[in-house]
Amino acid sequence: MTSQNIVEQWLRENSITEVECLVPDMTGNARGKFIPAKKFLKEESRLPEGILAQTVTGEYSDDYWDLLETIDGDMMLEPDPTTMRLVPWANERTAQIIHDCFTKSGEPHPFSTRNVLKRVIALYEKEGWRPVVAPEMEFYLIERNIDPDLELQPPVGRSGRPEKARQSYSIDAANEFEPIVESMYAYCEAMDLDIDTLIHESGAAQLEVNFVHGDALSLADQVFTFKRTMREVALRHNIYATFMAKPMANEPGSAKHIHQSIVDAVTGKNIFADQNGAYSPLFYNYIGGLQKYSPFVMSFFAPNVNSYRRFTREVSAPINLHWGFDNRTTGLRVPDASPSSYRVENRFPGADVNPYLSFAATLACGYLGMKKGIEATPPFAGNAYNEELDLPRTLEESLRRLQDDQDVVDLFGEKFIQLYTSIKLEEFEEFNRVISSWEREHLLLNV
Repeated sequence: MTSQNIVEQWLRENSITEVECLVPDMTGNARGKFIPAKKFLKEESRLPEGILAQTVTGEYSDDYWDLLETIDGDMMLEPDPTTMRLVPWANERTAQIIHDCFTKSGEPHPFSTRNVLKRVIALYEKEGWRPVVAPEMEFYLIERNIDPDLELQPPVGRSGRPEKARQSYSIDAANEFEPIVESMYAYCEAMDLDIDTLIHESGAAQLEVNFVHGDALSLADQVFTFKRTMREVALRHNIYATFMAKPMANEPGSAKHIHQSIVDAVTGKNIFADQNGAYSPLFYNYIGGLQKYSPFVMSFFAPNVNSYRRFTREVSAPINLHWGFDNRTTGLRVPDASPSSYRVENRFPGADVNPYLSFAATLACGYLGMKKGIEATPPFAGNAYNEELDLPRTLEESLRRLQDDQDVVDLFGEKFIQLYTSIKLEEFEEFNRVISSWEREHLLLNV
């Protein structure tokens, strides 16, 4: 059966009356349109390619007209049948389908972040490898806030009181939000999202959801869908869910840790283990690649001005490029595991990432490490928070470094790097035009 036939059959079997045509934008949010199911099956779907070049505020980068067609034309959309899901909160029988983007000539659109991840996965396929990933998504539940000048506050739970103290891994603290959690699980089950576990993290009303290990593209689609779903769940309970990297000054940031391993595409054997069950040379090369190239792709792990507030000492966020065995103070952690489950946990990405770009970036670093035989440093056994901070400290610095390594530029595409950099620099400049309360408090009468 063709993809079109699979989609048509699924829509009819599920009595779908409306379709949400979704495209992840550069930020990782859903763009698209609603189409009646009957019309969706008969007509070709299109969207302006300009939606791929918008900032988080909806503006366009300065390079928009140079990199995209000057006529501001359409791109062609093709539904991916593996992403078909019901919309459990819709009043009518509605489907959501993630679409791939193509140019009018039929080529994968170079500015689609989903296509970027596909290109990286294709590099692994050429080598006979298959990446396996498992993301951990942290997020906060927040009291409704309609005034951006007011600080965010944790919501009131079942007890009638908001959280104040640290409640890491607390069962009772998680149960404070049992109605919300139950709604989340119900929606995720309806959409076949492979949720594994849920824990209460250390921040006030901060939760973490872990996904089952699986295919990188499928997991990126699931994270994309989950973030949208969780925000909807929270709104239905009259609160917010936020994936900001650092939403509250005195609380820890939210991360999207990525567990990753590589298996032989034919045998399914984990290539991080040798025949004797020890860590293989490719394992150390993979870590070496992450150490060498992560500074250049940090803007994919920390894509917003707020992202860099997370990288501070002693708040469960990495500050340097050390790696270690079962060491949560390092940026790259190797959990205790059997040889078949040897993996690396990348702790750099924040919860605010575009899931497609964060997966693409971490896999690209590891790929380059293995292809170039890059050696990892010795594993770090102490407290890495006591070591020097060697990560970029601002979005601007990260973006400058993104263009400094030709291997990275070649892998992601020169035009994509140029557009991404332009979009994020526009956001940075817009942020710099805002005067903060700290400046008014401490500089108004003291300088």
